[in-house]
Amino acid sequence: MQGSEHSDVLVMGGGPTGTALATALARRGLHVRVVAPHPPTPFPATYGAWLDDLPGWAHGCAAQVWTDVRVYTGPQPTPLHRPYALLDNAALLDTLLGRADAGLEWTVGTVLRTEDAGTERIIHGVNGERWTAGLVVDASGHGGTLTPTAYPDGPAFQTAWGLTARFDRPPIAPGSMSWMDYRTDGTADTPPTFLYAMHLGGDRYFVEETSLIAQPGVNRALLEARLHARLEAAGTPPREILSTEWVAFPMNGAAPAPAADLSFGAAAGLVHPISGFQVATSLNVAETLADAIHGAILAGTDPVKAGWAVLWPDSRRAAREVHLLGVRALLGLPADALPEFFRAFFQLPPAQWQAFLDPATPAGPLARIMLRLFAQAPGGVRGPLARAALAQPGASVKALQAAWRGAPQVQNR
Repeated sequence: MQGSEHSDVLVMGGGPTGTALATALARRGLHVRVVAPHPPTPFPATYGAWLDDLPGWAHGCAAQVWTDVRVYTGPQPTPLHRPYALLDNAALLDTLLGRADAGLEWTVGTVLRTEDAGTERIIHGVNGERWTAGLVVDASGHGGTLTPTAYPDGPAFQTAWGLTARFDRPPIAPGSMSWMDYRTDGTADTPPTFLYAMHLGGDRYFVEETSLIAQPGVNRALLEARLHARLEAAGTPPREILSTEWVAFPMNGAAPAPAADLSFGAAAGLVHPISGFQVATSLNVAETLADAIHGAILAGTDPVKAGWAVLWPDSRRAAREVHLLGVRALLGLPADALPEFFRAFFQLPPAQWQAFLDPATPAGPLARIMLRLFAQAPGGVRGPLARAALAQPGASVKALQAAWRGAPQVQNR
């Protein structure tokens, strides 16, 4: 259905999450328009994910999978024994578009605003374009365009600066992936940052200096300087830099209130407040969300309401409160306590730390994991954790109540 200005659904944004939802809806027989500032183009960011978090069809889009995945919170590594994948963005885009059918239409443009017109929405572009659709989905990325994300304590950011390069000496163990390396040479530890790194094969490595979460966010210049200082101190400077990457996005968004338009992905607050992950979650949720939207349209009910019910049921809103309690604790930790926190975190049984990083884990199990982490954390970590809980008594009480309601115990996935 090319050339029509009307569509059943208009999706704002051509990133992996918007494209995933658009193609899922098109497969269900809907006419879907993607409005993005660019034509279909391989996604520019580096996307990593736990392999078992990706939907089965996306496993073939992995450029590389590591089984040797490590965390360093001290001199010796902690093996995580959980395969980690780097997505091939060109393959991911091709696979997503290949899963659609003739109902998908891609329009280069930028949405300015929408308005209600009875049974449909009128969408206005920044250059005077005008489209209509039965449903608009904002998948424009962090912060959202139509339904801005709320940050009750002000936004706290994950920032990172990295490079892909050729090295004469490997910066990490060949064949490995360092998910979090807090080791330093003792000269650059405030604010706390860590190395996130991947061996890409041969003499090619991706290395990135990352600030997990900070308020305000750690700036680009500091991260770039610290990464080079780290590599020089280790005797592993890059020989040839092939590309660089700067990452900055807010982590601590509240669960959004339902709005007149639907959002998805980062625009819908799906960024995990502890890890910063979002893409794997959205690739999975896209199918369920497409089912809900399609079903509502067929039934003549409100697809916006159906969509928000899928994205943010009450159980997930309660879980977000527990995660935000964890965010406040991380922001309150002194620099030298953050490695100690993650040492205690990764000493939890694997099923528990994995569940804490899983956005689908209910509030009850999450709160019980937090209580166990508090019990086994060293004294320098317990104080900030307790202060975070006392600073938000309402949320803390809800979380602790959830912990004792007898929700199912965390199971291996």
